[in-house]
Amino acid sequence: MSAFTQQVKGNWNELKGKFKQQYADLTDDDLLYEEGKEDELLGNLQKKLGKTREEVESEVDSWSR
Repeated sequence: MSAFTQQVKGNWNELKGKFKQQYADLTDDDLLYEEGKEDELLGNLQKKLGKTREEVESEVDSWSR
């Protein structure tokens, strides 16, 4: 299990709020989390934010500390 998956499973509501604060153009649909589809969520965030996988994972990691 990746660090991103662990962080999403454990703290999604908190992380979702941080994404909304940081990126006002993200919608609830963009931030829809379904267990087992963490890679799909990560891919959607990459596409919407124009960031690499590593950049999104790093941002989530920094918020989870």
